[in-house]
Amino acid sequence: MKHPDLPKSEKKNVSQAAGTVGFFTLLSRILGLVRDMVLARFFGAGMAADAFFVAFRIPNLLRRLFAEGSLTIAFIPIFTEYLTTRTRKDAFELARAVLTLLALILVIVTLFGVLFSPWIVRIQAFGFGGSGVKYDLTVFLTRMIFPYIFFISLVAFFMGVLNSLRHFAAPAAAPIFLNVGIIGAAYLISPRCSEPIVGVAFGVLIGGILQVALQIPWVFKEGLKVFPQWQPDHPAVKRIGLLMLPAVFGSAVYQLNSYIGTLLASFLVEGSVSWLYYADRLVQFPLGVFAIAISTAALPALSTQAAKNDLDQFGDTLSHSLRLVLFIALPSTVGLIILGEPIIRVLFERGAFDARSTVMTNQALFFYALGLWAFSGIRVAVSGFYALQDTKTPVKVSVLAFVANLIFSLALIQPLKHGGIALALSLASALQFCLLIFFLRGKIHMGGLQPVLISALRSIFAAAVMGFGIFYLHSRWLIVDSSAGLWSTAINLAGLIVIGMIIYFTAARITGCRELESVRQMMPRPVSRRGKK
Repeated sequence: MKHPDLPKSEKKNVSQAAGTVGFFTLLSRILGLVRDMVLARFFGAGMAADAFFVAFRIPNLLRRLFAEGSLTIAFIPIFTEYLTTRTRKDAFELARAVLTLLALILVIVTLFGVLFSPWIVRIQAFGFGGSGVKYDLTVFLTRMIFPYIFFISLVAFFMGVLNSLRHFAAPAAAPIFLNVGIIGAAYLISPRCSEPIVGVAFGVLIGGILQVALQIPWVFKEGLKVFPQWQPDHPAVKRIGLLMLPAVFGSAVYQLNSYIGTLLASFLVEGSVSWLYYADRLVQFPLGVFAIAISTAALPALSTQAAKNDLDQFGDTLSHSLRLVLFIALPSTVGLIILGEPIIRVLFERGAFDARSTVMTNQALFFYALGLWAFSGIRVAVSGFYALQDTKTPVKVSVLAFVANLIFSLALIQPLKHGGIALALSLASALQFCLLIFFLRGKIHMGGLQPVLISALRSIFAAAVMGFGIFYLHSRWLIVDSSAGLWSTAINLAGLIVIGMIIYFTAARITGCRELESVRQMMPRPVSRRGKK
């Protein structure tokens, strides 16, 4: 009897969860910027900073590959299946078996990482040599920081458990504590160390411990006991491992894509690598705050519907998530294209980052922004495959996209220089998104793509109206140029962004975009519940 109301309720749950994840991700990104400013202030770009960034890179790479990159997305569908089709006790026994095996593997990996740090540094930073002060400091910092992979992998596991149980706040807030740990250590511990950068390494470990500590009370509240349960032959453990393998490979392909882009840029004029890096950071902001938040919120709901074999509702939830992510990505694209240069000027143009760097970074940003809708859509589409416990298809598609990216890069790098590398990634991502949707339609019923296309066309129209509005104001009234001071530029830029949002939401309401209600539901709950008493 309640079946017809469920999709609407599930859409609301996904929207509210995405709002929670997006809010804490926004806070984390802001604190991450503060963290980078603090590190730049105390350590600049000297030997100590180089040593720290190299030491932090390996555990960070392992985090992306094995923790957040594959463990969570492989664990959630299986754990949700147990919650849906079996008892809560069975699901928690599975979780304890996975946690026990995971902890053992992490201890071994950490010990090997600490033991082989000298060789890791030689491979990762060959130019540092095999001896000397810089090399020795990097090895020491690597040994200090490597246990971070133990803590962050536990965080990824608890994130999978809590997200499956529809608790999103604590896992989403976890990255904030890493930034807090590093910032606090830079001010409180570093001054007391003979080598100040060692204090920052302590801060990484403190941040990791704080992230785990934040999850524990919520896990206990749900009734999951974390004492060991040695059961490596548990049938679901093997299934999770089989899902993880292609997911790890897919994450590796993504990292390889990034490496190829950097490698090709290194053959261009000096500064090309940095221009691409700064442009990518700006594109990652809306991608991280919104697209990743929506895909994170959608995965447990999709996994539940897949476990029930309710593919109609599965398709409805997936369609809703795609419409919502495009509703946000499309105006973000227009905004970055029109206001990219003043945004770069306000954030980066000072010191060694001159006006030429702003112009060149904006060129890369323009081409990256063209692919923002595809980058965002891929996140949601891949969540659909993971919910169906199919990690092989996304990997096959990502390999095809990698080949396409390489071909596009080689073809475009000559005429467009570093901009060609950015455009190549956007084109390859568009191909990847279209292929993912094509293969998804063969697996489930999405009610046709017509609702998604109609919603996208409405969003494009509203974004175009917004674009004309802020372009006119930018050129006639709220002028943002290099002759104005920083604060004047920042205030005018903020005014343009706010006015652009008002124009977009007004145009969206006029054209009948249903996603406006979902965006309202993404607002913090105290705001959306005011009238419910």
